[in-house]
Amino acid sequence: MREPVRGTVIPSDLYGFAERLSLAERTVITELRRVLAEEVHPHLNAAWDEARFPEEIIAPLRGQQLMDPPALRAAGEPIRDIFLGFRNFELTRCDINVATYYNAAASLFRTICTLGGSPEQARELDAKIVTHELTGVFALTEPDHGSDVAGGLATEATQDPETGEWIINGAKRWIGGAGAADVVATFARDTADSQVKCFLVPTSAPGLSMTTIPRKASLRIMQNADISYHEVRVPESARLQRINSFADVAGCLRRMRSDVAWMATGAMAGAYEAALDYVARREQFGRPIAGFQLIQEKLALMLGNLTASLGMVVQLSEQQAAGTYRDENSALAKMYTSLRLRETVALAREVCGGNGITLDTDVARFHADAEAIYSYEGTHEINALIVGRAVTGVGAFT
Repeated sequence: MREPVRGTVIPSDLYGFAERLSLAERTVITELRRVLAEEVHPHLNAAWDEARFPEEIIAPLRGQQLMDPPALRAAGEPIRDIFLGFRNFELTRCDINVATYYNAAASLFRTICTLGGSPEQARELDAKIVTHELTGVFALTEPDHGSDVAGGLATEATQDPETGEWIINGAKRWIGGAGAADVVATFARDTADSQVKCFLVPTSAPGLSMTTIPRKASLRIMQNADISYHEVRVPESARLQRINSFADVAGCLRRMRSDVAWMATGAMAGAYEAALDYVARREQFGRPIAGFQLIQEKLALMLGNLTASLGMVVQLSEQQAAGTYRDENSALAKMYTSLRLRETVALAREVCGGNGITLDTDVARFHADAEAIYSYEGTHEINALIVGRAVTGVGAFT
């Protein structure tokens, strides 16, 4: 794919936001881009068409050691928020499914374990997560509770007074990657105090069953599961000790939401660059359509959406690196970038004409999968209400 505009660190980064990365961080991102292009991307369109997960991409992704990159260790550098952001950006620039799959473990599951576990749990679990010795997924959403899960979460956990074990009953839905995971970080309401707790439930536990959700029109590569729990027993040691209310869960979601904003921004880059590549090659009326005024206006809008979103997520990451975590900040970023993503992928499909609905241009894949990003980690409306409550001081939730 051609390098549009500048491409010194990140293609299409018109304002050079990625120049804030260190040399070692740039080395990791550049190598990741190569691996995604050469070893991951070739498998995507066939897998998307067949609604299956391509197992061939697992080894190349794990081989990058992105949770603890050797290049950063060798340089003696910490893993910074800005690096994690551009890691998500680059994964999603390749494909939304790929980034969603990777972040199910590296972001959602890892965050709940490191922030929700006791210091001892966090140390033990994180060492295994980083090396992929332990794989897990995050299970909050339920068949009847998504946006209202804070108050409506129905999965229950009851502690057996004789054994100390927890007995879990209920159901979860839309749990990405669950079929390939070792454990499911399951959120359940304690029947004793009605507070939300989190339990690491082995996928092999008696009483746990799951089925893959079929017939999806978005995120077709990612295998999302329905999970049911019937008298599933786990020991007290499986309970994450620092998750004792939904407020604790919300603290984790606040951090995860910024990852999704980065993903929305990366997906804009992927769709924009695919469209730009297409219009440079496609000829009508005897010349490339890239030279048509109406095409260039749409390209400029796409690049504007991408650039504005990059500025927002870079600033958000820098705030969080400084210790500032506000619900409204991450909610605004997720709301805005996913809305701009919707517009950008529509424009990308439009400039590719009829060919834009085929998988061959990559644009159709971004166009369909953007709907998943628009919905998960808080819908547009829920995030808007979080922002609205912060700026007005009045909650408008029902």
